[in-house]
Order: sequence, then C-alpha cells, then structure tokens
Amino acid sequence: MLYTDRAFINRFEPVADLGVDAVEFWTWRDKDLDAVERELDAHGLDLVGMVGTEGPLTDPERVDETVAEIERSVEVAADLGCPTLFVLTGDERDDIPRERQRELVVEGLTAAAPAAKAAGVTLVLEPLNTAVDHPGYFLEAAAEGFDIVRTVDSPAVELLYDVYHQQVTEGNIIETVTENVEEVGHIHVADVPGRCEPGTGELNYPNIVEAIDDAGYEDYFGFEFRAEEDSDEAVRAGLSLGK
Repeated sequence: MLYTDRAFINRFEPVADLGVDAVEFWTWRDKDLDAVERELDAHGLDLVGMVGTEGPLTDPERVDETVAEIERSVEVAADLGCPTLFVLTGDERDDIPRERQRELVVEGLTAAAPAAKAAGVTLVLEPLNTAVDHPGYFLEAAAEGFDIVRTVDSPAVELLYDVYHQQVTEGNIIETVTENVEEVGHIHVADVPGRCEPGTGELNYPNIVEAIDDAGYEDYFGFEFRAEEDSDEAVRAGLSLGK
C-alpha cells in the first residue's frame, strides 16, 4: 500500500533507508521469490509476514484445497525465514448455516496447524471490516476470532488484530487487545477514516501502542496503510510510534 509509484521489487530500499528492519507483503504467489530474497539480504531486512491463503475456509467443497494452500505457504514461509502467515476465512455463504461455516474454519486451521508448528510458522487469523472494505467477509468481530483461535488450541494459530478494521467494526481497541494479548500474533495499524498513516484520523495511536506494549505484546506492528501524501513521511509516522 506504500510506494505504489515503484515496482514491487524496488520498494525494499526506501524503507530500509528510513531505518525499517522488517517488512511484510500480501500474496507471495505473484512474486519473484529469488529477487525478494536478494533484496532482503541487500538491505538487511527480515520478512515477517505474508498472506497464506487464496481460497476460502468457509466452503466445504474447497476447504481441503485451502488447507493445502496454507501448507504450501508454510513451506514457502519457512524457506524465506518468514515466521507469520496471514490467514483469511473467505466470505460468508448464504446457503450454509453460519455455525457450520465456523466449524469449517476451525477444522481447516486445525488441519493446517501441525505443518505450521513443525516449520516454526504461526498462522494468524484476520477479522476484517464488512462495512467499508470487505462486504460479505465471514469473520468480522474480534471476539469471534479469539474464540476460534482458542477452539483450535494450537500454539501455531493466533489472531491478527488489525486496528483499522476493528475500529471500523466495533472500536474498544485497547481493552480488546490487552485482555486477549496472549492470543495476538500480529498487529496491523492504519488510521480511521481513510486508512492512512497514524496521526491522520481519529485514533490516539500513542496511547494504543503504549497500552499494548504494557500488556506484554512483543511481536510486530505492520504498517498496512496508504500514504496520505508521501510514503516516506507515512513510514516515519509509523516509526514514531515506537519512540
């Protein structure tokens, strides 16, 4: 979402020049992974997250295919030294009871968890907002996401808490994260409205980050935002939260 004026492979250098030491991206399937590795090595960057699913976990006819996709993504992540895969549920089905779809998500994550655990990769399940960005998506509420993670009950399955999506959906960011911090494996940040860098919207990010840090969160905050104007300035705004 940043440096979109550059080809993907040319986006590593500018963030490294600003002092960033870790990056993430969405799908790996359209990437030249050898070139990605070269850029990571050249600029001293760690790859810490990428999307692990394409198909839905809510479709009983495709859940096995989706599990196989996750397992393949685990192999790719392990080869790249990437510790985290973002897992999406897919959209809600009108023709299948919601409880059955939840069971399918649990079954799919349970099936994929052993491969992830063996590879040292964590699958992080992501709730998304349906009001603005992802109408029809199955998993919207953080509470349901945490409940699914606890039902799977694997150290290789946690939640990706996206502050932007959850502010759009329900708010109550600090209490939700701090009360469930042991199940949070990754966090995405962006401001609301607009999904731009922290400081451009309504969220008090210094307070949010301080509370999450104080609760014991030790993993990454991913900058999943677009630049209001300039990508360098947007990255600097994100980095300032850690000071």
